[in-house]
Amino acid sequence: MNLENSQRYYGQVLQGSTDLKTDACCTAEAPPPHIRQALANVHDEVTSRYYGCGLVAPEALQGLSILDLGSGSGQDAYVLAQLVGPKGRVVGVDATPEQLAVANAHKDWHAERFGYANVEFLEGDIEKLDELDLEPGSFDVIVSNCVINLVADKAAVFRQAHRLLRAGGEMYFSDVYADRRIPQALQEDPVLHGECISGALYWGDFDRLAKECGFTDPRLVHDRPLEIGDPQQLAKVEGYSFTSATYRLFKLEGLEPQCEDYGQAVRYRGTLPGEANAFALDNHHLMDKGRMFPVCGNTYLMLKETRFAEHFDFFGDFSQHFGIFPGCGVVSPYGEDGTEAASGACC
Repeated sequence: MNLENSQRYYGQVLQGSTDLKTDACCTAEAPPPHIRQALANVHDEVTSRYYGCGLVAPEALQGLSILDLGSGSGQDAYVLAQLVGPKGRVVGVDATPEQLAVANAHKDWHAERFGYANVEFLEGDIEKLDELDLEPGSFDVIVSNCVINLVADKAAVFRQAHRLLRAGGEMYFSDVYADRRIPQALQEDPVLHGECISGALYWGDFDRLAKECGFTDPRLVHDRPLEIGDPQQLAKVEGYSFTSATYRLFKLEGLEPQCEDYGQAVRYRGTLPGEANAFALDNHHLMDKGRMFPVCGNTYLMLKETRFAEHFDFFGDFSQHFGIFPGCGVVSPYGEDGTEAASGACC
């Protein structure tokens, strides 16, 4: 039911973002200036058919190769195309013909606007990426915006993403999560499913699946509670709560299941474009320029063995272990403001 319902809902039922019954497929974050500028260069028809729930444009993308899973009408792909520049590329994959038609109809328009052509769109099921002509280990970053909740085999998406990423690559994506497992009857409701609600993973199941698929230490970047404005839909899910969350998953050897302390520290150089004063790796790691910042071994690797390495100074190694960082537990990660992050005391 999942694929067929998604194709029907996003290809035929919805004619624009104003048709949505909830705010699950709406982006509430205010985009930073460089994203606003990029959005201004996207065709109006493309933006009118946008159904994302977060900003999927991580830092330091110049010249990179990006895969957009569930690219829809192409808004994120065309924004990312500007961020990677003429030496980078963006490949979008989507299963809804109507959405792909919108994305492809404006390829030449965007190429003329940007001054280069670096975007292509493929029709395909993101649960079956192995059936597409995509080379393993060929992407630096994989993004997805409120789409994984729509598919039945979510583990397949994470497995294939891990296969397609280069070593040190990153999956940076936004999606919807539930505070408990959703019963099958609600999962099969066509409106709740199409609105990105009833296909939401229980957050604990997401954490487990990501780790089983090779992403050992999922990092939460942003989260916000969802509102369901339609009384009829709200009544169906009374007692459940839903969160829109953005995660980053790194493909790295050596990451550990817990945040272990090796006495390491990093110092941010302030050189990431648009991040002159501080860089937030996630909601617990806001690193001020020039300040020594104690980190666990996993955070150390996420910075030293990825595209972020040139923007940091690194101190320490893995020769001595001091135990686990305090505060690393298994309670729900949502709703924390991360204000303690400046001390580096918790991972």
